[in-house]
Amino acid sequence: MNWYLDVLKKYAVFTGRARRTEYWMFFLFNFIIAFVLGFIEGIFKGPGVLGGLYSLAVLVPSIAVGARRLHDTGRRGWWLLISLIPVIGTIVILVFLVQDSQAGENPYGPNPKATV
Repeated sequence: MNWYLDVLKKYAVFTGRARRTEYWMFFLFNFIIAFVLGFIEGIFKGPGVLGGLYSLAVLVPSIAVGARRLHDTGRRGWWLLISLIPVIGTIVILVFLVQDSQAGENPYGPNPKATV
């Protein structure tokens, strides 16, 4: 849960680096929360307002942690836009996001693994 809250604290921080754990734990908690909200709205036959509001609330932090994750692999955050290409773009960005950190310091800052 701390990983999720740390990303929310860095709401619009697009600089620096994010470890794989930080990114994927944020992704996991987002998925769980969205699933629970969808389940609750399904029970009450809601129009999907809660899920929509939650998605809007975490849009900027999601993009920010994605950009920081790409920085950790030595790529610019703009690579997130490749996910707009159907299928191929999603596969490419997934491969980038699961790669290990770039060793040592890179233009985006020190390796977060070394500072832990």
